Parts: sequence; C-alpha cells; structure tokens
Amino acid sequence: MATAADRTPPPTDTAAHAVVEVLASAGVRRCYTVPGESFLELADAVDQHPLMRLVSTRHENGAGFMAEAEAKLTGTPAVAAATRGPGASNLAVGVHTAMQDSTPMIVFLGQAETDRLGREAFQEVDLTAFYAPITKWATTVHRADRLAEVTARAVRVATTGRPGPVAIAVPGDLFGHRVGPQDPPRPHVVPRPPLGGEARDRLATWLTRAVRPVIVAGGGARAAREDLVRVAERFGAGVYASWRRQDVFPNDHPLYLGHLGLGCPKPVLNALSEADAVLVVGCRMSETTTQGYRLPDPARARIAQIDIDPGQVGATADLWFGAVADAREALRELAGSPVQAPYRDWSAARRRWVDSTVPPAHAADHAGRGLHPWAVVSAMRAALPEDALITNDAGNFATFLHRGWWFRHPSTQLAPTSGAMGYAVPAAVAAKIAAPDRTVVAVAGDGGALMTGQELETAVREGAAVTVVVFQNGLYGTIAMHQARDLGRIAGTRISGPLDLAGYARSLGARGATAHTREELEKALAEAVGADLPTLVDVRTDPEVISPTATLAGLLAGDR
Repeated sequence: MATAADRTPPPTDTAAHAVVEVLASAGVRRCYTVPGESFLELADAVDQHPLMRLVSTRHENGAGFMAEAEAKLTGTPAVAAATRGPGASNLAVGVHTAMQDSTPMIVFLGQAETDRLGREAFQEVDLTAFYAPITKWATTVHRADRLAEVTARAVRVATTGRPGPVAIAVPGDLFGHRVGPQDPPRPHVVPRPPLGGEARDRLATWLTRAVRPVIVAGGGARAAREDLVRVAERFGAGVYASWRRQDVFPNDHPLYLGHLGLGCPKPVLNALSEADAVLVVGCRMSETTTQGYRLPDPARARIAQIDIDPGQVGATADLWFGAVADAREALRELAGSPVQAPYRDWSAARRRWVDSTVPPAHAADHAGRGLHPWAVVSAMRAALPEDALITNDAGNFATFLHRGWWFRHPSTQLAPTSGAMGYAVPAAVAAKIAAPDRTVVAVAGDGGALMTGQELETAVREGAAVTVVVFQNGLYGTIAMHQARDLGRIAGTRISGPLDLAGYARSLGARGATAHTREELEKALAEAVGADLPTLVDVRTDPEVISPTATLAGLLAGDR
C-alpha cells in the first residue's frame, strides 16, 4: 500500500494556486472556512502559501463573521469559503452583514461539478441567484483558466465605490485544473473621487453661515478621523456617530454629541432635531441612524450628503446638496478650506449626551436577581484599557454598552449594523488574529453567545487570547421587550438558565469565570486581559432590567 510519503505532491500550477496568488498580491492574508469537498485544492493552496493563513472554524456562520470583522478592522478584504448548499446557506448571515456594513469581502462557494450542474446534484443550489441580493456581485465561473481573472475583478469590485462582499461560485472540478504558470493580473487601482474646489467652497460657505451645523459621520469616514475632527473644529459643528460607528469621532471631544443608535434618548437627539444644517459623510442614512427615517428633517434643515456611492446620495432623504466623493478625500479638502466659522457653544448638547452615559445611582446597589447591566458596563470601564477593541453582539444588553462605553480611540469598535446575533465572539477571534497586540473584548448576551460561542475553540487553536463578556439573563431580551410592550405577554423568549457558561468555555479549552458581583467581574476582567488563553466571563444579570428605561414587569403591566 502506498504511503503519504510515496504520493506525488499536488501540482502547483492549478487554478487554485493562480487564485491564491491573486489574493496574496492584493494583500489578502487569511481565509476563514469550514473545509468542504468542493474546494479541496483552494484550501490546500491557501494553506501552502507563505503569505496566507487558513483558519478552520467550527461553523460557516463563524467563518463569515470572522472574514467580515477582519476586513472591517483592516480595510483589506478577507476570504470566506464554504461548500455547496448547506455550507453556503450557513455562510450567508455573515455575507449579509458585510453587505449592510459596507465591508469588502471575497467569498468562494464550492459548487457541484460542471457535468452535473442543473440536475439538482448533491447539495446543488443556484448560488449566483442565492447570493445576488446580499452581495455587490455574484457570479459562477465555468472555466478554470478564467478563475484568476474573475478573482482579480472580485477584489476590485469589493474594494471600490461602496465596499462590499463579492461571491464566486466554482464547480468542484475547476480548482484542481492545471492552467500552467500565470502572472497574477495586475491590481487596478480605481481613483477615489475628490470633492472638488467648487463643491468644497459651497459647503464651507454653507457651514460657516449656518447657526447650528451638525455632522453625521458613518463608517465611510472611519479612515479620515483626524480630518473629521479638523472639519468639526474649523466649522464649529457638533458631531454624531451613525449606528454602531461610535469610534468614528473621539467621544471625549467637546464637539461629540452622541450615537444615533436604537433607543437613543430624546434629549440626545435635540441638537440634530434643531440643526439648520446637517452634513452627512460616509453614511448611508439607514433606518436606525435616521431614527426611523425621521431625522434629519429636510423641512427644518438643509441636508448635504457626501458618499462614494451615487446610489446612496439622496436615497432616503431630500437633499439640499449631494456629492459623490470619497469621504476621506472630501474631509481632507474641507479641512483645508480657508474659511473659518465663528465659535459655537455645544456644551449644553454635549452635556445631555454625557448625562445619558452615566449609570443611575440605583444601579450600583441593585437588589435584583443578578447584576444590573449598567454595573457590568461600569466594571468594564474600570477594569479594561480604554483603547480595548470592543466587538458586540445584537441584543438589549448592547444598549447599555452603547451608552456607557466611551470610544476614545480609533478602530475600537466592531459591531454589525445588520443586527445579526452571534457576531461578537467570531469577530473578536478574527480581530485578535489580525491584530494580536490589541486587547480584544467580545460582549454578548447568552442568546448570541450560544449561537457562535463554539468559536472559542478556534480562538484556543489559533492562539487568539480574547476576552468574552456574556450578559446571561436567560432571555431573548429584545424580543421579550417587544412582546411585553406590544402584546402584554411573552412567548418563546425565556431560555434555559442559569447555564454554566464558564464550564462551557473550559470544555472548549478556554478559561472560564463566573461573576455575580461587580467585584468578581472586575477581578475576572483584569485576569482575562493578562491571560494567554481566551477567557469567557459569565456575568449573571437581572432579566427584569430589560432596557435602560424599562423593566419587564413594568412593560407587562402596561407601562410605556
């Protein structure tokens, strides 16, 4: 019987190798996947390439979130790969997140073999049709010698204009085809459109003459943080961060007025409601950011929008002025304007936001069935470095985090605007792999943590010493809140608890700790930050405290 040593090594001139050379030359460094039989050669080629790393995850959902999180953090696409129908279906949540979050991402989907396509072969799904609504571009490649070319185009599409995911479906027999030596297609750099002198001067004059100008900054402005600060200071404008983009502007700056998220306190919205000029930069003006498409109100304020995607300019609001331009280029031009606006006092508006971040006095001595969620955030602020990179999941617990944690430093927040549960843990793992010197903390509810918490094993295997903070209250809290408020009763939202989540973490090779008090939590966090293994801190929180402004019993009793 032939042994592994007797076998001829796989060829190195296959379509898979050509694809990987394209990816590596574009700066792609990692592929996240659950290996499948329909892309064996691709996984092997990634694993053998000296510049790339194959990260095997425990579920395709985790792989998708990891690729999305790395790309969001670094600005360079990561790859997610999955096989045929079931694998591609599992991966879709992460890809949809990348689409809504404008994150560049390359997705390879193994497909049935060429001669079996269209016959409902084993696990066959029309992957191009499936992925078309959740990607910038989805295609199926039918020739091995075109794979490198299509991959180069995918990188270009994913990273230009409004960034986003691109999906390439590949029949399982193509990756192994020998295509001979190929020079990787040269990367084609698409120019980032500037604002231009005329538009700059028009906007500068408008902002100078306004009485109460406000800027709403989104993810497109993340790479231009310093220029955004300069623009705000030059024109005396207050700044709001869009939904889950709180690190776009330093929260300790006197011009920062708050975060336009779910449950935003009404006093925090006053400055936006009363503004006479609103400049929206690098933000698609989503439902959440605009508070249900209500703000800014074009009847009260002139609205200008700068976005790199012409399809987003004026898509959800009537504009006074719109410009298709790269946010970084536009802000740099505005920052260099010779016009200087008069001083405007935003201290009252800022005070309203600062007050909203302060835990109520009763949170410290809360006598409920567990810790008050405010106490958890307070302990995090006391125990964690202020430049920690925070990844957060979906759920009502996140409202306390969004209000209570100050994002003072750039690149310190990874959170899904799609509201996808299960994001935090895999996102933290990818962030730690991509930035091993950073302190990375995942924050999740028990619902989301048990959707993708198995990726702690990936973290152990990959040497990614993340900290995971779980608010365990035994509820799908957001839905329980809606049910109690709208229906007067809850259904299907009580989940088992308390569970030994610390023991669960230990069973995966990670560290685990349980915290019932703030003192226990601070101690566990301090130890986690210094540990060389991933750590899950199971925090028992009171299910009765359903939001910063309501209790579950109060909503069930009809309090609104």
